Amino acid sequence: MTSTKHPPGLPTLAEIGEVVAPHGISRLGVASADVLEDTRSVIHERKARGLNDGMQFTYRNPDRSTDPRRALPSAESVIVAARPYLTDTEPTRPVSGVPARVGRYAWVDHYEPLRVGLRAAAAQIEAAGHRALVFADDNSLVDRAIAQRAGLGWFGKNANLLLPGAGSFFVLGSIVTDAFYEPNGAPASDGCGSCVRCIDACPTDAIVAPGVIDGARCLSWVLQKPGPIPVEFRSAVGDRMYGCDDCQDVCPISVRLGPRNTVELDVEGDEVQAFVDAIELLGLDDATIEARHGRWWIAGREMRWLRRNALVVIGNRADPEDREARAVLDRYRSDDDPILVEHAVWADARLDERTTPTS
Repeated sequence: MTSTKHPPGLPTLAEIGEVVAPHGISRLGVASADVLEDTRSVIHERKARGLNDGMQFTYRNPDRSTDPRRALPSAESVIVAARPYLTDTEPTRPVSGVPARVGRYAWVDHYEPLRVGLRAAAAQIEAAGHRALVFADDNSLVDRAIAQRAGLGWFGKNANLLLPGAGSFFVLGSIVTDAFYEPNGAPASDGCGSCVRCIDACPTDAIVAPGVIDGARCLSWVLQKPGPIPVEFRSAVGDRMYGCDDCQDVCPISVRLGPRNTVELDVEGDEVQAFVDAIELLGLDDATIEARHGRWWIAGREMRWLRRNALVVIGNRADPEDREARAVLDRYRSDDDPILVEHAVWADARLDERTTPTS
């Protein structure tokens, strides 16, 4: 039988908070290591309905990703951490080229400092004679579900985890350990109420019910997955290269309270990738593209999918009279890759549609 008395030498949750704070981790919670039965059922049901649209991640093996003891059979507790990725300063939008936006979470690698902080805490737990494994963005656990169980927040209608007094601009990670920590006693209250701004703002109507996302329509997934971008979504892609923040950008809680929970970023420095010049990217070889953007999840590590996205952005946002843009599209209309040819043809026709008629 598990004892609720905190063992000598084992760091308390408050002490773990002190260890991880220098790495930008601002919220901690504790969940039991029991199976996430409700989440498991939901994942299986949505996968059966095809809502994952071939997306794997935690969908690949729901029985594993909803059971912390698959990672550590002796697990007693899961310590869950949240690190904000919102920054105080917005980067300046470039005035040259054809700037393509990147989702906020992907401007820099926010998961690495999260892992570093959690590993430091795990080392202290192990020093006390226990096992402790760190997981972050590796699909071993359904991060949002275990964080919800740990009391860090509630599920918004956009399926993101919203933290009280903070919103949803956070990355999540966990320590699965055989040490016992008192789990959170109660879940966070739902703070969304009747608000449906995220549903209304989705450019492709991907939020098909409160908290339910159709992956086939979600631009974040559409821009990551392999294959052609469905024609009906190409205009909605707008100037997005990777990721989509629309459902978070309109959330009153995230907009109002998110700026109270930020990390420092040199938004004008080379490290932060808030925009990518679509024309420049299409002139690079695969090795250079991967060197610049390889930390993003790119299907099959094939840079053709970023090229595909860039072609759509040019069609949507380039000046129709821009000779350089037209030349790039002309070059890709003769490419060896039929998918890139298709998107270049579409982008060229899109520029023609956008040409302002002269009188």
